[in-house]
Amino acid sequence: MQKRKQFKSFYIYIFAAIIVFAIVQFLISGQFMNDFYINTLMVIVINIILAVSLHLVIGITGQFSIGHAGFLAIGAYSAAIITMKLQLPFALSLLVGGIAAAVAGLIIGIPSLRLKGDYLAIATLGFGEIVRITLLNINYVGGASGMLVDNLTTWPWAFWCMVITILVIVNFTNSTHGRACISIRENEIAADAMGINTTYYKVMAFVIGAFFAGVAGGLYSHNFYIISPGSFGFMKSFDILIFVVLGGLGSLSGSVIAAILLSIVSTFLQDYPETRMIIYSLVLILMMIFRPQGLLGTKEITSFFKKGKSSDGGKHDGKQTVA
Repeated sequence: MQKRKQFKSFYIYIFAAIIVFAIVQFLISGQFMNDFYINTLMVIVINIILAVSLHLVIGITGQFSIGHAGFLAIGAYSAAIITMKLQLPFALSLLVGGIAAAVAGLIIGIPSLRLKGDYLAIATLGFGEIVRITLLNINYVGGASGMLVDNLTTWPWAFWCMVITILVIVNFTNSTHGRACISIRENEIAADAMGINTTYYKVMAFVIGAFFAGVAGGLYSHNFYIISPGSFGFMKSFDILIFVVLGGLGSLSGSVIAAILLSIVSTFLQDYPETRMIIYSLVLILMMIFRPQGLLGTKEITSFFKKGKSSDGGKHDGKQTVA
C-alpha cells in the first residue's frame, strides 16, 4: 500500500512537471516571453538545482558547508572546456562538469568532513576561495579576463536537469541512506553508536550535492556568454546558503520556494547590488526573530494538504527515526 502511494505521488509529480514544461515551452515558442524573462527563468531553474543540492548537505545531513560556489565553478569551467576547447556535445559537458565537481567533493570531503560546525564552514570556505584563485591564474581558461562561452542552455535542458535533481534528492532522502543522513543531522554521536558509518554518509551526501552543483555550473556557464572567477566568490556561496536557510533547514520544497522568490528579487535588483544585500540581511534578521526554523521548517509543502499527518524531516510515517 505504501509503495502504491509512492508510485501514485511520483506519477502525479511527473505529470505536473510535464504540464509546467509544456506551458512554458509554448510561451517561449510563441514569443510571448522576451529574452529578459527567459533568462530570469533560466536563473531560477539553476538556483533551484543549487538550492536542492545544498539542501542535501546542510538540511538533510546537517553539515554546514559554505563552499558550494567552488563546485559551481568547477562544473562551469569543466563544461565550458568540453564545448569550447574540445568541441564536444553539450550533454557530455554537463556530465563532465558534474563528475569533475563530484571528484572535487570527494577529495575535499574525506578530510574536511571529519570536522564539525564552524571548523567545517571555514574549511569549505577555504576550498571555494582556492578554486577561485586557481582559476584566476590559469590562462587556458582566460584567467581574470574570463572565458567566452556559447549560449547552449535551453529551457528543456535546464528544466529536466532540475526535475532529475529533485527526483534524485527526494528518493535519496526517503531511502535508508537518507534516513542515515537524517540521523547524523539529529545526533551524530547517537548515529555512530547505532553503528552508522557517519563519515561514509557525510561524504556520500557531499559528493551527490557537489555533482548536481557541477551540473548547475554547466548550465550556468552556457546561459551567459562569459564566465569569470569573480562570479564564483564567497558571496555566491552565501546566496546559495540563504536559499536553504530561508526555506527551512530540512525542507526541500522550502528551498525551492526560497530559490524562486530570491531569484526574482535578485534579478529585478541586479542594478542595485547594495540594496539587494540590504534586503537579504533584513529578511534573514526578520526570519531569525519571527520564524527561526525558516519558511517551512522541516516540513514539505505537501504536508499542508494532508490531514493528521506529519511530514517533518526527522520523522517517517508518524514514527521517529533512529535519530
